Amino acid sequence: MNLGYACANLTLAKNKTKVCCNRSMVKKTFLSKGIDYASELALLNVKDLSVILRWNVANNINFFRVSSDMFPWASHYKLSELPQYDLIKSELLSIGNYAKENKLRLTSHPGPFNVLVSPNSSVVENTISDLNKHGELFDLLSLSNSTYNKINIHCNGVYGDKKAAMDRFCTNFKKLPENVRTRLTVENDDKASMYSVLDLMYLYEKIGIPIVFDYHHHKFCTGDLSEKEALKLAVSTWPKGITPVVHYSESKSVHENNSEIKLQAHSDYINNLPDTYGLELDIMVEAKAKEFSIIPFL
Repeated sequence: MNLGYACANLTLAKNKTKVCCNRSMVKKTFLSKGIDYASELALLNVKDLSVILRWNVANNINFFRVSSDMFPWASHYKLSELPQYDLIKSELLSIGNYAKENKLRLTSHPGPFNVLVSPNSSVVENTISDLNKHGELFDLLSLSNSTYNKINIHCNGVYGDKKAAMDRFCTNFKKLPENVRTRLTVENDDKASMYSVLDLMYLYEKIGIPIVFDYHHHKFCTGDLSEKEALKLAVSTWPKGITPVVHYSESKSVHENNSEIKLQAHSDYINNLPDTYGLELDIMVEAKAKEFSIIPFL
């Protein structure tokens, strides 16, 4: 079992020269400074990914979610158009080799604006474009074309007809390039009206997409399954030889004894690790304290 954290390292972020992978700019700055400045920031983000991964190895952390914000305003250019693309490409290949040499598992979780179930063709086109960028990043890192290096999304909408929405997901999934399809996973939601593990089995049966089980989300969208039942069902969708990934977090409202905070909101730390029910899992801890939340359990 590996424990992981997502996107940012708070220890390194406190350094005098801040280490982070999500440097960006407001649109006004992008329009003013353009792709040259975007390229400078992207190269800094890539170099800092290397710093974070080396810190992880030194601290026995072998699982990390790569930020989806490595390339500022990436929807406005092709990665190969970046003036420092050759440097970025070389750096990413070196990082990928380092990850493989040290058995680091790298994954990503594109944002909620990625909606393959949308009836709006422009939303779907933008989703495909963004997922393509994630696939390209993982290719540049020379990562496996499998869910070992997963790109994870939600369905992100029902639009009045859940089955019709999932059918659109299947149709649009087939429009994705192979380097995205072979890495894509889908996750259960935290609202009763959205997608439970049981709902997502429809997608698995149609297109073979593995399901990432989120323990915290399941509390709010059970599909009439127990935690154990839902977990085992999700795990059954993963290919043999690849350790399934699950997400774990705890309620900020419960931690702080504050009923004004939504129960779904993530706490800064976790009090316990989840029950794996004897299954071999890699656990991505989605807690605001990042690496500090998992260090006590290593």
